[in-house]
Amino acid sequence: MSAQIESIPRLTPISGLRIRQHRVLEQMAEGPVVLTQHGRAAAVLVEPDLWNELVQRLEDLQDALDVLRGREEVQEEPASARPWEQVRAELEARERRRG
Repeated sequence: MSAQIESIPRLTPISGLRIRQHRVLEQMAEGPVVLTQHGRAAAVLVEPDLWNELVQRLEDLQDALDVLRGREEVQEEPASARPWEQVRAELEARERRRG
């Protein structure tokens, strides 16, 4: 599944969620649904697959950013380089914490 998110999500008053829950679930298949309360955004509903994909993308982006920061650090201070085994152990520990 590829994350397709509209720039302006569908808005649904939270007060009508109980009455229209089937319709709201159908809307979620088309993208996130913003629940409003007193005219203001109160929550965002997304399908579980989309949520999981977004979380995975964020984790991948964080990993890429960490690599870039590590490269910059080594370029600026070559003595800060660490053995691959140590870096791999740190990455594996982080993955275990993420669960």
